[in-house]
Order: sequence, then C-alpha cells, then structure tokens
Amino acid sequence: MRVSPILALMGATLASSFAMAEAGRLLATGGASSIDGAAGGGLLPWAVLAGYGDEGEWGGAVFATRVETPDYRLDVGGLAASYDNRVEVSYARQRFDIASLKLPDSSLSQDILGLKVRLFGDLIYDRLPQVSLGLAHKRQRDFLIPSLVGAGRREDTEGYLAASRLFLGAAFGYNLLVNGNLRYSRANELGLLGFGGDRRDRRSVLKEGSVAVLFNPRWAVGVEYREKPDNLSFAGESDWADLFVGYFPNKHVSVVLAYARLGEIVTQEDQNGVYLSLQGSY
Repeated sequence: MRVSPILALMGATLASSFAMAEAGRLLATGGASSIDGAAGGGLLPWAVLAGYGDEGEWGGAVFATRVETPDYRLDVGGLAASYDNRVEVSYARQRFDIASLKLPDSSLSQDILGLKVRLFGDLIYDRLPQVSLGLAHKRQRDFLIPSLVGAGRREDTEGYLAASRLFLGAAFGYNLLVNGNLRYSRANELGLLGFGGDRRDRRSVLKEGSVAVLFNPRWAVGVEYREKPDNLSFAGESDWADLFVGYFPNKHVSVVLAYARLGEIVTQEDQNGVYLSLQGSY
C-alpha cells in the first residue's frame, strides 16, 4: 500500500512520542483504529478517543489495515490525534482494488477527515457510559464508476453518536466492552461508490454495535455489526459483521485480526474474508 509523504512524516512524529505512553489511560482503552480512521473497533468507531493521553495530555495513533475478499482488496492507512481525552481528529485514505471486474478504473479511493468529541461520561469510572459525537467528511477520488452506476455526489459529511462502556468482571469474571452507534449517512460502500443514488438520495439512520470480552489486559475477542444503506439500484449493499481478536502487548502496538462477513459488494456476492490491522499508539 502506498503511503503519502505527509502521512509518513506525521507517523514519524507520532512514533517519536511513544515514550509518553507509559502514563495515561489503561491498556487497550484507546481501542484500535476503525477503517474510517477514528478510534474504535475495526468496522466502526467507538466512543473512545485515539491513544492514551489523559486530561491535559496528547494521545494518538497511526495504522494500516488490509481486508482481503475473494474478488476485492481494501487497503487503509491513516492517523489520529487526541487532546485532553476530549477531542480527536483523524485522517484516513482508503483504496479499494476492483481490478477483477475489468472496469475502466482498477481501483476506487477516498479521503476521510474525522472529528470526534467526548460529550460526557467515562468508559470505566463514571456512572454514565462514555458518549461521543463524531463527524466524517468523505471525498471520493475516482468518481467515474460511481457516477455511471447512479451515485448522486462525490463527497459528503456524515455524523454518528457513539456510546461505550467497559463493565468490569461482567462476563463470567472477565471485563466486557459494549458499544453502540447511530450513524446518519448516505455513503455507498463507505463512500467508495459515492453518496446517495437513484434509489435513495437522503441520509438514513444506521445502527452499529460491538461487544468484546477482555480475557486479560492484552487480549480481546468480540463481534461487530454495521448497518449499510441501499441507495443504488444496480447492486445490493449488504450489512457488515465481523468476529475479531485484538492483541495489545503494550501501549505502543496493537494488532487486530478478524473474519469479516461483507456479503454483496459491487454485484459480487459472498465477499467474506480476512481483516488485519496494525496500529502504533502513544
């Protein structure tokens, strides 16, 4: 996967700050990096913020993700930074390889700029769950194919409300993380096929959720679900789900491996495969 010089420079800056991670929040409470760039699980963001910075501190992460299915490949690279455990900004570049379809373009790509604000609550210590409001501005970079299949626009902004809670000892003595989102979006296949379409051009309220069991501070196993809109008449758009294993050996590195059930994508059915994401944090 090609990474831009700007992304590489920012990643080096984050890497030089890894020593700051010895303080701050508990291990794994920064989550991993979602495919949209914001902190969370793999397929969707959570209410947590990137990195391990606490009140008055900076935190952040850089990541690379690959999803392989029988006919496609999705590569994502990005970074996120947070301050005061209150505000997070993120950037991600997605590249979706569709060479197997023999279309005029062999890939689709987009840029995603994200903003997330913790509104109230805390993942562990407050009586209320941690609740965050997020925005993602997405710009599709290869609009020929989306326009031919009925997409209404090449860029759009979507919002989501996320609530996360870590219940200590709630799963037969193991810690249990529960997250739920409501997303307001009209993105087709995350936005890689543009936004809105000939079937529907308005935003929809979409449900998302995650449940994970933390067997110890370093290992987590869980499931995710992401509802998708169905705006284009030329092909169906399936909801997504995965079963994942997360490994957090320390506050600097995390690895997420998943089996992802993605269903129908761009007329091809049974696009289920392997998800792998590597993240560096501080």
